[in-house]
Amino acid sequence: MAPATSNLTRPLVLDNALDGVGHTPLCRLDRLAKAHGIKSNLFGKVEFMSAGGSVKDRIAKRMVQQAEKDGVLIPGKSVVIEPTSGNTGIGLALACAVHGYPLIITLPEKMSMEKELTMRALGAEIIRTPTAAASHSPLSNIGVAKRLKDAIPNAVILDQYTNPNNPLAHELGTGPEIVAAIESLPGNQRVDVFVAGAGTGGTISGTARALKKHNKDCTVVGVDPRGSVLALPESLNVLKDGEDGMYQVEGIGYDFIPKVLSREPGLVDQWVKTQDTDSFKLVRDMMRQEALLIGGSSGASMAGALQWLKASPERDFEGQNVVIMLPDGLRNYMTKPWFADGLTGRELGSDLSPEVASQINKVLADNHKYSLSANGDVPTHGKVEEAVTTFTETMKGVSVGTRGVNGVGKAAIA
Repeated sequence: MAPATSNLTRPLVLDNALDGVGHTPLCRLDRLAKAHGIKSNLFGKVEFMSAGGSVKDRIAKRMVQQAEKDGVLIPGKSVVIEPTSGNTGIGLALACAVHGYPLIITLPEKMSMEKELTMRALGAEIIRTPTAAASHSPLSNIGVAKRLKDAIPNAVILDQYTNPNNPLAHELGTGPEIVAAIESLPGNQRVDVFVAGAGTGGTISGTARALKKHNKDCTVVGVDPRGSVLALPESLNVLKDGEDGMYQVEGIGYDFIPKVLSREPGLVDQWVKTQDTDSFKLVRDMMRQEALLIGGSSGASMAGALQWLKASPERDFEGQNVVIMLPDGLRNYMTKPWFADGLTGRELGSDLSPEVASQINKVLADNHKYSLSANGDVPTHGKVEEAVTTFTETMKGVSVGTRGVNGVGKAAIA
């Protein structure tokens, strides 16, 4: 029997933006599955549909609200500080805007400008830190956050790396949402496989606990980028000759083991390591084949899921339900080279059939026959001067408002 879902659905009228956190849909990924020869039912948990645009909205909301209940955060007094790769910062900026707390975010330099601008738009102060700084360094985003906390009166670090409300947000929210969605389907109503990337580890740990209660045989697969040290066994994390350990994908992977990443036996069953190239290719594939505007860590989750399913024939079979966490969307990465460079400078019509591309070129080849005029686009052939003269006579003595880039001005035609 399906569990009660009254607390798992989004209200039709929100009291505030935080009511729009979570309650995200599963989306079938049938086209991608077919393209890769996958027999299993693939479902993406589409977290960019949350209010702040990522799965981290969930933990931010819970950490702030629980800290208020516990008296850790005091309205009108406390200052929130948090080291983050960006998405937790956006979620916290959302929560702090609603609850009225000043927010300071320490953010590694490699994280996208879009993340910074989104947090600033919500009122947060952003301090960039060196990407190469080790997590224990005073110069890292974690180190700088701790130094700021010591220096600023009434400052509080909610600390997503150790805060139990991080995994709890997923054990009590994300996991049950997935179960309710799968149990609403005909046929097999079990979550057989769950695949998610790991950063702090809260998402995969908390969701895994909920899914194992639903189906003790559910296989949980962790995705970790090459260069990170979160995967087990440890041998998976050993770099090959020539690898520098740096990765571009944001939001997953670390050089230390966060406290909220559970390594208890039987929770995360297996791990796969992913490469940036595969992750970013899957972003593009998902956009073209499924029309889902996902971010880089979502591409990593997809790459990891396909890698795991294809590694052994018995892992992929008809009727099996595989849920893949898609943590965030494309909004945060529009200007990142791995995305933008693949779109700019493309030859016109490169994605169309030769026949359609040919017709586009024929139409554009006629552009020289036309010219812009004050009366709109008109054929040249001696008519431009006539049109301009007519327009000028018509508008004599009339003041015309002209809107520029920086405001509104006035122009008069004498």
